[in-house]
Amino acid sequence: MTPDLRPAVFVDRDGTLMVERHYLSHPDGVALVPGAEAALRVLKEAGYVLVVVTNQSGIARGIYTLEEYHAVAERLDLVLGAAGVVIDGTYFCPHHPDITGPCRCRKPDTGMYLQAAEELGVDLARSWYVGDKVTDVLPALELGGRGVLVRTGYGREQETIAPEHIPVVDDLGAAARLIVEASTVPRR
Repeated sequence: MTPDLRPAVFVDRDGTLMVERHYLSHPDGVALVPGAEAALRVLKEAGYVLVVVTNQSGIARGIYTLEEYHAVAERLDLVLGAAGVVIDGTYFCPHHPDITGPCRCRKPDTGMYLQAAEELGVDLARSWYVGDKVTDVLPALELGGRGVLVRTGYGREQETIAPEHIPVVDDLGAAARLIVEASTVPRR
């Protein structure tokens, strides 16, 4: 562990942070999962770097454009900013293996996490990986962190296939409480 590296909480976007909307392409569809902004504030106050990581295969599929993705991402930042929450970094994968071929960024691969670690000074092994799909939490196994599956979005469907040692909680608020209770992050 390098002393200047900080742990992060990597949060999936659709279904975890935002209400799941199949292939969201318009900013008007941005709606937070109830309690998400409060959960993010708790995590930030506990000293975590906040990082959104999201697979956006709708771009590769031609369902929406890169510009439409960015408009939704900007709206999410505005909604969170109005609630007093600033995300430290957002990373997305625009690929789909059947269309664009394999890539290192599509979850559960670790490309987005490695990029965030380099750019934001994150200690991946002390970080948490939160999402509503098993693919959101599997990077924790490879990178040495801890995963948490939430039951929002697709989580209720996915909890039966979650790895045995991955806790399953109701939502991002419950995940934040679990993370903070287990935390030894020095507050900055």
